[in-house]
Formats: sequence, C-alpha cells, structure tokens
Amino acid sequence: MSATAATLIAKSLAAGHGERVLFSGLDLVVAPGDVIGLVGANGAGKSTLLRLLAGLDTPEEGGLSLSPPSATVGHLPQEPDRRPGESVRAFLGRRTGVTAAQAALDAATEALVEERPGADDAYATALERWLSLGAADLDERAAETAGQLGLAVGLDQPMTSLSGGQAARASLASLLLSRYDVFLLDEPTNDLDLDGLARLEEFVTGLRAGTVLVSHDREFLTRTVSRVVELDLAQQQVNTYGGGYAAYLEERERARRHAREEYEEYADTRASLEARAHTQRSWMEKGVKNARRKATDNDKIGRKFRTESTEKQAAKAKQTQRMIERLEVVEEPRKEWELRMEIAAAPRAGAVVATLRGAEVRRGDFRFGPVDLQIDWADRVAVTGPNGSGKSTLLAALLGRLPLDAGHAALGPGVVVGEVDQARGAFLGDEPLAEAFRTAVPDLSPADVRTLLAKFGLKAAHVLRPASTLSPGERTRAALALLQGRGVNLLVLDEPTNHLDLPAIEQLESALASYRGTLLLVTHDRRMLEAVDTGRRIEVAAGRITERVR
Repeated sequence: MSATAATLIAKSLAAGHGERVLFSGLDLVVAPGDVIGLVGANGAGKSTLLRLLAGLDTPEEGGLSLSPPSATVGHLPQEPDRRPGESVRAFLGRRTGVTAAQAALDAATEALVEERPGADDAYATALERWLSLGAADLDERAAETAGQLGLAVGLDQPMTSLSGGQAARASLASLLLSRYDVFLLDEPTNDLDLDGLARLEEFVTGLRAGTVLVSHDREFLTRTVSRVVELDLAQQQVNTYGGGYAAYLEERERARRHAREEYEEYADTRASLEARAHTQRSWMEKGVKNARRKATDNDKIGRKFRTESTEKQAAKAKQTQRMIERLEVVEEPRKEWELRMEIAAAPRAGAVVATLRGAEVRRGDFRFGPVDLQIDWADRVAVTGPNGSGKSTLLAALLGRLPLDAGHAALGPGVVVGEVDQARGAFLGDEPLAEAFRTAVPDLSPADVRTLLAKFGLKAAHVLRPASTLSPGERTRAALALLQGRGVNLLVLDEPTNHLDLPAIEQLESALASYRGTLLLVTHDRRMLEAVDTGRRIEVAAGRITERVR
C-alpha cells in the first residue's frame, strides 16, 4: 500500500439538487488511519459527498485541499460499471488508477524523449505516481489476488460475461489491489459473501490511508469505523460522532431525546407564559370596563383602587410579554420520514409450497445437485453460502424458472410468489415509474399507486421519471412497495438489504416479523440473520445443500 501520509480537508461544502439542499457548511478532515462511516437516509447525499471528495463533481460552495497535493484519492462507486469490451485485467487497471498512471507516464516519457521544457520534473512526478499505485507488479498481484478470492476466470475474459458473484469478487479484487493515499468507498459490502466481508474488514482496518465509506452492513460498520458522519436530511444538519458505530447509535439516540426534551420544555414554558399573559390582559380589560362603568361613582377611594389595579395588571402583562420575547427559541425537531412497511399476505397456499426431487442443473463446469428439498407452508428458511455456490440456482429451481437437467420441481397449489430481486428488474425500463408499477399491479388506480409509492419515499419527483433513472436504493424501495401492493404467500428475498438505507433495513426486519406466509431469505447481512426469526437454515456449497433446523 502507498506509504504517503495524506490528509484530505473539506471546508464548508454545500450540495443540492436544483432548489433542494442536501447539506451545507460541511467540514471534514480525513487523516491517515481514519475510517469514517458516512450514514444517512437514501437521498441524503452520501454518494454525492463521496464524488465531491474525489474531485469528480464541483461543490456549490466550499472547497477541498489535499496534503500533499500529489497524493492519490481512490473513489470506488457502488455499482462498478462493466464497460463493453473491457477485460477483467483492464477493469482492475482502471479501478486501481494504474491505467491512468500508465497513460500519464507514457506521455511524460514522450515529452522527455522530445526534450520539452519541464519534461524532467513531469516524468519524475508521473513515475512516482505510477510506482506508488503499485503499477510495477499489478499483473502479478492481480493473478494472486484473483486466486485467493476464488475468481476462477481468466483475467482477459470480458467483465460483461461475469456472473453477479464473479463481478462482486472482481470489484473486491480491485479494492484489495489498490494503493491509494485516501480511499472513498461507496457500498463496498454489496454482494459480498461472508469470506469477502472478512477480507474487506481486514483490508480496511489495516489501511494506513484515510478512508471514508458508505455501507448498509451494520456489523461491518461496527467492526471497522472509528468515526461517524451523519447527513441528517430531516434536520438539515451534518453531525459528527466519535467512538465508532455502536457509540454513534447510542449518542444519536441521546441527542434526539435531548433535542425533543429541550423543545418540549421551551414549548411548555412559552405556552404557560402566553396563557398567563392572556389572563392578565383579560383582567386588565375587565378592570378598564369596570372603571368606565363606575366613572360617575363618587367613591374616590374605590376609583383610585380600581385604576391602580388595572395599571398593575397592564404592567404585569407587559412584563410577561417581555419574558416571552426574551425566551431563547428552540425549533421543533423535524420528524424524520419513516418507512412503515407491511407485506400483504395472499390467502394461504397448500401444506406443501415447493419441492425439488433429485433436481440437477448443469451449466458449463458448474454442477448443481442432486437436491431433494421440501418447503412447507409458513416455513421460514435462511439460505446462506459463498458467492457462486448455487444459492440463486436453488431459488430459480424451486420457483420453476430454471429448466432442470434431471429430477423434478413443483410449486404447490395457490402459491403466490413475491420476489424482490425479480421485482427490482421491473424498474429498469424507460417508462415512468408509476406506469411500470401499474403494469405489475394493474388492479390499483393511478392515485393508489402514487399513495403506495409515497409510503416508500418515492414522491412526485420520482413517479414521473423513467424507471431506469432510479438509484439502486430507490429501485429496491419500489420492489418492496410491490410486495405491499399485491398479496404474496411465498416471499423470496435475495440479498434484500443491498442498496437499502439503514432505517429501511430495520423496517424490513420489523415487517418480516409480522409476515405470516412462507419466507425464503438469502442474505450475507449478519445482523439480519440474527434479527429475522428463521426456523430452518440451508447452507449451499459447491452446488450441494446441507440443512440444519434452528
């Protein structure tokens, strides 16, 4: 890894979309060895901030400085773009920064040969960058790292030909091979299996470079980050917490409780003073009326008493009003938007929901099975295993989507399948989100579609946009909304936490607790495996399954 001790400093950064402000006045210092977790709801600006820190976008306000200026900053986005015609080797070169460094070195060498002014210094700088990024032995290290990760494909194979699991390994390899001075990681845990997560944790915690990362994996955040920066969109605040992720959760809860108590104390005090002022004004007005009515009264002592009493009430009312004006105003904490998720259950299916008997699938060198498996009504099954072991093949075979080379598969009568992974794919076209959603649930009126999507944080600005322009998190929310829009009795969740923000993951766990149908859950999220009650655990390895009942 790079030996440069680099510090990235952001001062008073601001960003937004049109008139919508994401954050402003953001100050951040990323020093060597820092691991900063960036958290906030979907749409709060986490990916935007990483792009600003990487220098890929320009902030609306504020600026960045890097010390030393020659330090390298690596930005690894959450969805690695698989470019047509790009090999795995070329992908690794691009993601590690080596390809760009090689181009700069080639240009500097040409300038040196042509004896252009300043060519010596430019060549020295380009060579230093090329060496610091690990270009000299990248090929050798790439082959070794690919082998360690079980990426059993040739490095000259096109990236577009890789499976999802293989692409996840290639993305992890590009990170493990990187030697940047500052790392900016956007959802690096997506699609990683438990072995990949362990390797990523070891890499991040062993870095001497400063790191800013976004992740939905609560266990990964707990094990890696030393500081948390929260983009609080609801309050329009940027909050920094020291002491790691667990400490952040506790401190945030205390801060929110304190803010609510502070506001309630202010509101109670103000209400009490305003009630007192109102009473005092009423007494004063009553006194004035009495004084006028008895103005002809010859009782001078009585008149004087009534006048003095009225003046006292007026003085008290003014004093109370001054007390109200002197009160330090405490703004009411804005309530955060919360996903209140339910999973609508279709009528019960039969006693047997799905079966595999002697099921076998052969795809090239991969062999799945033979597998015998029966899923009964209301079974709650967790499916785990390394990437490429056959988990998705198992689901596809169970659901009858994959032709078997041997054996038999059947779904029981009355089974209504709801599948998040498949539903995400419904929102990749060019038609507006609302229309794509109605295609999937034609019984819902346009108004009901908008209302349902709004419950999942997809408002007017989203429903008219082409579905393909949604972010990964927004597509996942739309897929979850589908589960609520049409009843299901066999719920299949394949890595449902990918791209969801932390509050939405917690709401999904809560919804699963009250769901009474049959559940098949594939996840590497360790906290979700603990939180969701599953009576059966199926482990898939090398195309075979083993089961243990919890």
